[in-house]
Amino acid sequence: QVQLVESGGGLVQAGGSLRLSCAASGSIFSINAMRWYRQAPGKQRELVAPITSGGNTNIADSVKGRFTISRDNAKNTVYLQMASLKPEDTAVYYCNADVVRSRWSGLEYNYWGQGTQVTVSS
Repeated sequence: QVQLVESGGGLVQAGGSLRLSCAASGSIFSINAMRWYRQAPGKQRELVAPITSGGNTNIADSVKGRFTISRDNAKNTVYLQMASLKPEDTAVYYCNADVVRSRWSGLEYNYWGQGTQVTVSS
């Protein structure tokens, strides 16, 4: 099996910064795309930023210029650097990854982390 474990969430004042990490472990041959999603209370889960294995990224318009996604393939880890945080960034942030577990099958499986809470106070 594969586990994704997020860390780095917490309580921060508006204008502050946080860095989220998500480490994948288990039966992994390679990881294709990795993503950060977030879900605020009463709202649908939304895609914040994806990153390919080659490092190509995209950022949601709502956080563009403030958030940066990156990854360390050697560590099977993806990061989300968040700056100039706003109260509307308050949400549970989830890591998501497309994992190839065996080079023989080449099949890709999608996994989710358990989420980490980010709360931005005004």
